Amino acid sequence: MDRQELGAFLRSRRERLRPEDVGLPSGSRRRTPGLRREEVAVLAHISTEYYVRLEQGRAPRPSGEVLAGIAGALRLTAAESDHLHVLAGTAPSRTGLHRRDVRPSILALLDRLPQTAAFVTSAVFEVLAWNDLAAALMEDFGELAPEDRNLARRAFLHSPRADAPLYGVSDAAEFREHVVMELRSALARYPSDPAVTGLVDELREGSPEFARLWERHDVAAAPMLTKTFRHPVVGEVTVDCDALALTDRDQHLVLYSAPPGSTGAEALALLNVLGAEYVKESGSR
Repeated sequence: MDRQELGAFLRSRRERLRPEDVGLPSGSRRRTPGLRREEVAVLAHISTEYYVRLEQGRAPRPSGEVLAGIAGALRLTAAESDHLHVLAGTAPSRTGLHRRDVRPSILALLDRLPQTAAFVTSAVFEVLAWNDLAAALMEDFGELAPEDRNLARRAFLHSPRADAPLYGVSDAAEFREHVVMELRSALARYPSDPAVTGLVDELREGSPEFARLWERHDVAAAPMLTKTFRHPVVGEVTVDCDALALTDRDQHLVLYSAPPGSTGAEALALLNVLGAEYVKESGSR
């Protein structure tokens, strides 16, 4: 049970609600935004004293029934409710290290997708494996040190060697929000993994934007269905985005494809012919 993080999460969810959201009169004497603690306690059918202690990080582990009541009172989404249970220690938690080894079958699959840019990311957004088209569309990850293959660092800690922090994608702001939410969930699953805790600390210290988003305690994002890359050689490339969860290793297989006959498909086909090395040389001229 992570008492301090649980308390911070509860406060953030309580403060975002308005009384009218839960059927209460708004009144005129509210000094701070959101619901009052005693209002949450009444809605959750628990004592105000116990709820206050939960927010202060001083309460013993709540039962599943209590957590369900709090989740309902705070109008938590399914993802937020799951996160609440993880923080309270009532859900399975991966307390070891997150996995970075990719299944051989997935590695073989990457090379069988000639018209799709495909790559595998870890629980903390490190690119672990990729095919040639992904390298041509984004960059040749094989030339980078492992720590420089991390898309979270790329999103928030702009490298001087990069022409654009996120390959000129159209949804950079949405992706940054997605990164923060996923890292918060990863930290709850791997609280003792130094690679996870170290990355979060690095981003909080090095990026004011990350620090601001982190304090929002959001844990669920809308799926990104399409994305447009502003590529230095072939121009704009609009692709469909699919992220398939590899649950046994807590990884994702990310696929960028385009409908046959579309300009995006034509651009991907051209990149497939040119290759990452040609793109690198042409983009540096």
